Amino acid sequence: MARYIEDANLIQAFFDRCTQHPNKPLLFDKRDGEWKGKNWQEVSDAVQRISAALLSFGIERGDRVLIASENRSEWAISELAIMAVGAISVPAYTTYTEDDHHYVMEHAGAKLAFVSGGQIAHRVTSAARRAPSITDIVVFNPAQDLGDTGTIKTHDFDALLAEFAPLDTMQSYVDAIETDDTACFIYTSGTGGRPKGVMLTHRNIQSNVTAAIELLSEADIYENERFLSLLPLSHSYEHTAGMYLPLQMGAEIWYCEGSDQVANNLAEAKPTLMPAVPRLYEVLHDRITKGVKAKGGLSEKLFNAAVRIGTRRVQGLPIRIADRLLDPVLDRLVRSKVKARFGGRLKYFVSGGAALNPEIGYFFMGLGVNFLQGYGLTESSPLISMNRPNKIRIETVGPAAEGIEVKIGENGELLARGDNIMKGYWKDEAATARTIIDGWLHTGDVAVIHDDGYIEITGRIKDIIVNSGGDNIAPSRVEALLTIEPEIEQAMVYGDKRPWLSAVLVPSAEVTSQYSDPKQIKRVVGEAVDRANSRLSQLERVRRFVIADEAFSIENGQMTPTLKAKRHIITEKYNEQLDALYPRKS
Repeated sequence: MARYIEDANLIQAFFDRCTQHPNKPLLFDKRDGEWKGKNWQEVSDAVQRISAALLSFGIERGDRVLIASENRSEWAISELAIMAVGAISVPAYTTYTEDDHHYVMEHAGAKLAFVSGGQIAHRVTSAARRAPSITDIVVFNPAQDLGDTGTIKTHDFDALLAEFAPLDTMQSYVDAIETDDTACFIYTSGTGGRPKGVMLTHRNIQSNVTAAIELLSEADIYENERFLSLLPLSHSYEHTAGMYLPLQMGAEIWYCEGSDQVANNLAEAKPTLMPAVPRLYEVLHDRITKGVKAKGGLSEKLFNAAVRIGTRRVQGLPIRIADRLLDPVLDRLVRSKVKARFGGRLKYFVSGGAALNPEIGYFFMGLGVNFLQGYGLTESSPLISMNRPNKIRIETVGPAAEGIEVKIGENGELLARGDNIMKGYWKDEAATARTIIDGWLHTGDVAVIHDDGYIEITGRIKDIIVNSGGDNIAPSRVEALLTIEPEIEQAMVYGDKRPWLSAVLVPSAEVTSQYSDPKQIKRVVGEAVDRANSRLSQLERVRRFVIADEAFSIENGQMTPTLKAKRHIITEKYNEQLDALYPRKS
């Protein structure tokens, strides 16, 4: 694998794998209720045919091409084809509005767009009519009516596969790709305004892939693996860990039908690895615990015992003799059933993209499900660090990955450098210069590096609350302990320049369905806050709170496409109510 860092070329690495096992299954989609797969040779053939189509449309080396689709095999084929002709892919989130798509098209100067269908296709088409650089749109879903497309030419993906033959000159295009050529623009999720276009090179992504393969090989994870792809491929985490990593491992990729089908798809696809963000694991945790509570009786007692004893074992804490005798029984009666719900072959859940509440990690590990937490940014392709399979400290994000240096800078900020650090922000030299200084990426995260090299992220510099007494408080820790309570679905903690903390809280659906009186809802949520406060220091405790009018969501603009809360938007919306919680100055 090392040769690909020195002469990194992601598409060449893909074609090399194709020749090694052409008939081995690779990409799987669920269509009409059945999982249907494509082998390596079929995918290679499709990539070369779409490459030929792109060249016929006038796509040249360095041109930008948008992809707006849910995860599916056509997404991967399209990006590989874009890269194969030396062009640059521009993944776009399916949750983007028409204006969002228009901004990215205009900013990137995209010449062509691949779209799936439905509302995504309509929004992209409407945006493209306002973007003079777009000349063609390729649609994955057949017979999609896009309405008036103006001067833009539309093409059916399957028709292109039938019309174009694989390129005889494909290798010449692949050979022309340089290690430091830009492979893609990954747009940041935009928590504080317009997203930035992060330019990632073949070297950047390859360095991440090589480091991840080395890390996973410590646990003999390499051959015959199966990934369940859930996170949007427009997210740098899934783009690297859910596409290029499995491609170079020779693994299968099964595309999840959607976040509402995760439980079903886990059981059906039987993955060995699944990368996801903490929010998904929180949802799975809530679903499992609510199901257990509904059963009650002996089942609930055995389940809770499995979590309790398993957690103590994982933490290296002493276990009573009675519990040691009970533990093997719990393996058969509880843990084996949990593993079966996840398909029965799962080796690791991999968490990244945001801070994981350690209690969630310990919950799954206590049930016998291995959990790796990592850390990174879009600007680092994204991997910076990850827990080691043979030494998991779930309250940390592990030590720096192979080939990456880290150190603590001013204000406790974590800095990183290596081959994984982005080329820069597209059309924003000033922001690039502020973010990469003397080769070091300034992450914006406050961290501690322990003696064994394991990194603990304690908060975001811009999110740190400085109360009126001058104390620094990381809101993410407080929010994590609030939302582990079953009555609280979401939380945003507030209190900058204030004497104590307050919060905006979203009650769980169970609470709002059970109680119609706002006073009752506030009382039940208040009891949950009290429980969370009992595990927090005096400074971190939430004294008062506001019940949110609605859940934080992408649709109402209060969450990013990567499911991070937009603090400034939520604070602005509830500013008057939050202000009223504090005593008036005389």
